[in-house]
Amino acid sequence: MTTSDKPAVRMFAAALAILALLLPPAAAQATSIRFATLAPEGSTWMNIMNEFNAELKQKTGGQLEFKMYPGGVQGDDRDVVKKMEIGELQAAGLTGVGLGMIAPAVRILDSPWLFHNELELEAVHKQFDPEFSRDFEKGGYVLLGWTDLGFVYVFSRNPINGPADFRTQKMWMWEGDPIAQAAYQALGVDPVPLSVIDVMSSLETGLINAVYGPPLGVVALQWFTQAKYIYSEPLGYSSGAVVIRKKTFDALPPAQQKTLLQLGRKYFARLNGMTRRENEQALKSLESQGLKMSPKPSAADVALYDRLGHQARLSLVGELYTADLLKRVESSLAELREKHIHRGHR
Repeated sequence: MTTSDKPAVRMFAAALAILALLLPPAAAQATSIRFATLAPEGSTWMNIMNEFNAELKQKTGGQLEFKMYPGGVQGDDRDVVKKMEIGELQAAGLTGVGLGMIAPAVRILDSPWLFHNELELEAVHKQFDPEFSRDFEKGGYVLLGWTDLGFVYVFSRNPINGPADFRTQKMWMWEGDPIAQAAYQALGVDPVPLSVIDVMSSLETGLINAVYGPPLGVVALQWFTQAKYIYSEPLGYSSGAVVIRKKTFDALPPAQQKTLLQLGRKYFARLNGMTRRENEQALKSLESQGLKMSPKPSAADVALYDRLGHQARLSLVGELYTADLLKRVESSLAELREKHIHRGHR
């Protein structure tokens, strides 16, 4: 380069700098969070999630959104958690099975015959949620909100009228679920373990003839079409939650983190209220379609379920949660029941 060229180069560089100042700043790159769930499109669960997503995009100026994969297209909970671990997915709506892979202690909420009604569930959430949130973070995830699925009923082709009848059924169990395994072991049942994805075909072929789930879930998955009876005493409660990888959450600007958490509280509280009402409506609808609800269990059977539940929960100490956590949860519920504030299923 000659000496005469240097002023021209400097003038060109100065012009570029001025031009850069005059141009509008480039738009920040929008973030799309890949989100999977078993809930089918068109369900109440997905309708609420779509509303959440619409407000999330609006509140962040289009800079943050979920890319939805509903209806189990990414697999069941176990598949989804594995995909989140390798970063293929970043968030999910999970049932207890998936949550237990992340934070095993929260499965105490699903343990057999623990809750008699939703008031007890709410009291335990109020007391223990800070502890559960820390468990999620230790597992590498942030809890955006609980999306409880409701009380779990057994739907069968043959009538079940008491504890002994369970042993005559070909009972389905979600493959690898220690909670279901503990419940069936307490009942003396040898279940058929299968993925959720395989349940419908197995009902149709007769490999199984009894399934369990919250009424809304059983309707959404169409399992009720293969059943004739509903057992009136729930096996337990089915918890759910929406979680996001902590690595993904931490990479977001603080304002977007705050918006995610605020909208999670808003929409999932609304969803839980709707789920409870719609589960009750689903049970009535199924009965009106011809499924027969068994009589309420006798006092002796209720007492037996309470004993079997405690036995099953004890068997999970060390595998899912500590003896201390179990003692504190059961003691909290005992205190509630002594105050006679419980009502509902029992």
